[in-house]
Amino acid sequence: MKIGIDKIGFYAPHLYVDMIELAEKRGVDPDKFTIGIGQDKMAVAPITQDAVTMAANAASDILDDADKQAIDFVIFGTETGVDSSKSAAVYVHELLGLNPYARAIEVKQACYGATAGIQMAKAHIAMNTDSKVLVLGSDIARYGLHTSGEATQGAGAVALLISADPHIMALEDQSVYFTADVMDFWRPVYSDKAFADGKLSNEQYIAFFSKVWEQYKAKSGLGFEDFEAMTFHLPYTKMGKKALNPVLDETTEDVQERLKSNYQISTGYNRNVGNIYTGSLYLSLLSLLEQKDDLQASARIGMFSYGSGAVGEFFTGILQNDYRNYLCIKQHSALFASRREVTVEEYEAIFEETLPTDGARVELDVKNDPAEICLAGVTAHKRQYVNKSNG
Repeated sequence: MKIGIDKIGFYAPHLYVDMIELAEKRGVDPDKFTIGIGQDKMAVAPITQDAVTMAANAASDILDDADKQAIDFVIFGTETGVDSSKSAAVYVHELLGLNPYARAIEVKQACYGATAGIQMAKAHIAMNTDSKVLVLGSDIARYGLHTSGEATQGAGAVALLISADPHIMALEDQSVYFTADVMDFWRPVYSDKAFADGKLSNEQYIAFFSKVWEQYKAKSGLGFEDFEAMTFHLPYTKMGKKALNPVLDETTEDVQERLKSNYQISTGYNRNVGNIYTGSLYLSLLSLLEQKDDLQASARIGMFSYGSGAVGEFFTGILQNDYRNYLCIKQHSALFASRREVTVEEYEAIFEETLPTDGARVELDVKNDPAEICLAGVTAHKRQYVNKSNG
């Protein structure tokens, strides 16, 4: 039985800041942002969007009534959740009107969370073949204004419907995962901004990929020549290239060129959204599938997931017949086209907006947010969400 990705949805906030404008305001050579780390635009989340609403918006467009009844497990990977006790998955379950006879949990391991969710979903469906699982990766990456990590912020979400007999990609059983205690990136519970040792994180990312790739080759007997493309977790779009290029000399020039070309295509969406943590690998995969129209069914795609702290995994999938018919290319194109650029000053003001922490009531203006699902306010420490499609 095949198990894998049946549908993929994506959402990014309707606001973004241009990286050239940000670089100039920060007194930095724009090439450092656009070439050095490979970022053109950075999504900016208004106060009416959080990890919950972005995930719900990503999933809303891809689920029909039959899906909503078949989903009996919601797995939400995030490192920017809204509650230390209640899972973000419970909120999304309610906002989307899913089958009440379902599990709903939140998974945390930095940017690896959604991948853990996919592997759990695969095991669940193997035992419950008629089930569908909704896996969500949604985050707002925050390092602070005027910090070294500011250019690698972003916001967005990816929703993946996992099922038997998937329409888009069948996940293969062979995977390799690796864990080590590394302090390359962390966010203590008392901080709303992350801390990072950028140099160490880059080194560990590259080392983890090398370890899982070498082990995968030994276990599977496959090599680069067996892959049409390799996709990566992308905190910034040059990161995957730093891991891939050093090991490409083990294959032929033709294969090298194919993988390098397809890697560039896979970075297209990420270049214009920024870092979305748990969803970034799957945004890269989505960019490849939607922007390269000559990928053939039966092509094998490699995926490297990395979550600082640290856990890494390499796994693979096979594209299915007519998979492009099940992608939301027009919707995602329209989402990008409808976004509005904000000035650096506007971005800074949005970044500094906060919700009350003293139990005070606040109502937010959702009319200026075109998203279907928004955070409408907070009352007595309880977040109030609204799905505009419900009236």
